[in-house]
Amino acid sequence: MIAQAGHEAATLGGGCFWCLEAVFKELRGVVSVMSGYAGGHVENPTYEQVCGKRTGHAEVVRVVFDPAELAYADLLRVFFTIHDPTTRDRQGADVGPQYRSIILAHSPEQEATARAVMAEVAEAGLYDGPLVTELVPEAPFWPAEPEHHDYFARNPWSGYCRAVVAPKVAKFRKLFADRLKRAA
Repeated sequence: MIAQAGHEAATLGGGCFWCLEAVFKELRGVVSVMSGYAGGHVENPTYEQVCGKRTGHAEVVRVVFDPAELAYADLLRVFFTIHDPTTRDRQGADVGPQYRSIILAHSPEQEATARAVMAEVAEAGLYDGPLVTELVPEAPFWPAEPEHHDYFARNPWSGYCRAVVAPKVAKFRKLFADRLKRAA
């Protein structure tokens, strides 16, 4: 997925990609969201390989957004409220390096903005512990298998979606009601 003229891309990991995808799809200014894998050493990995914890990859989303409508800093502020950036290789019951908090900066400007937002979040004292979010340069992005795309929208009543994804979406809707996409 390549960002079109006038759009930017962001690659973020904060636990299960189903959670991030579900939230970012509802954020005004987001053009598209794709679940995938990045940050590892295996080319074109599968979900099973990534879950095997030996590829080095994190579950991530590639978010294409319109910076005229959504600043990268605001995208990151949402990111830091929908996952716990203080737990290394873990989000709730999901444990392993594939669930780590990671920002893959697509440019020096994104890196500088990410550092500033991370400092803002740390200063605000939103979390009890220090941030463990990795900030690394953009790496190859490998799209996840088709069954992972729009997972929450297609499986809202599955146990995982009800117990894990839905509460994160509800929190996002409450905290960022003014940033939701308008119904068409």
